[in-house]
Amino acid sequence: MPKKVLVVYYSQTGQLREILDSVMAPLRSSGDVALTFEEIRPITPFPYPWTSDEFFQAMPESVRGIACELQPLSLNGQEYFDLIIIAWQPWYLSPSIPIHAFFQHETAKKLLSGKPVISIIGSRNMWIMAHERIREYLKSMQAKLVGNIVLYDKAPNLVSVVSIIHWLFTGKKGRYLKIIPPAGVSEDDIRNSSKFGDIILDSIRRNDLEHLRPSLVKAGAVDVLPSLVMLEKRGKIFFRLWAAFILKKGNYGDPVRITRVRLFKYYLLIVLYIVSPFASLLYFILKPFRKKALKRQISLYQTN
Repeated sequence: MPKKVLVVYYSQTGQLREILDSVMAPLRSSGDVALTFEEIRPITPFPYPWTSDEFFQAMPESVRGIACELQPLSLNGQEYFDLIIIAWQPWYLSPSIPIHAFFQHETAKKLLSGKPVISIIGSRNMWIMAHERIREYLKSMQAKLVGNIVLYDKAPNLVSVVSIIHWLFTGKKGRYLKIIPPAGVSEDDIRNSSKFGDIILDSIRRNDLEHLRPSLVKAGAVDVLPSLVMLEKRGKIFFRLWAAFILKKGNYGDPVRITRVRLFKYYLLIVLYIVSPFASLLYFILKPFRKKALKRQISLYQTN
């Protein structure tokens, strides 16, 4: 009998669906796997392209895990699956609002209870703090994370900020101003991600998901950038403070809080282009003295 695999995803721009299609291609063409796809759809869709105000409005709810309302899922939670794959993206160093909503949904809790889970992430480049939150959700449901696949924008950090904002605000993903590379995960990386599907399929055929994680890591599925981990940890602290500050003025979309949202926008741009370069410089100065600690850090986030 084919193994039953549930694939849950939310893709606002379509990029994550492209990643998912590539990773799932070997499973889709196999007679050993029966795939079921469940798209997460907010009742009120998040805009794409975004306006500036709408984009920064999403920060407090993302950081605090405040869910949006979802359209009814096609499943009721009583269905049986051998494996569940969840494809998601970080917003503001946290899972996106629709992904929070899925994990807080009663049907999701039933589906995930005790099940093996693979996480597939499409990200700019900072995903670790968001992944920690996903792990907390899975732990609360006694689900077991058996593998993680991370695809991210490999342009330099501050360059990718420009390209991503241009993409999300205009809907144009291609090269910007002739010098800024195309935004998001490269087409080559998306196409080559099918190799991870081959590894997943092999583990399913051998009925051995226990050893899937090291196989994925060996194939390059989880590339940890220690220089960004420090920025993520500091950023998460300040995002929580800003989220609390903004939420005191109202919930998502409330025009009363727009002044505080815009203050956060200016703060974030200042931090990105003035503070973060100094933090990166400090990292590279200290790097020769922290080789063992950095190696442990990489191993921790790859295996977790």
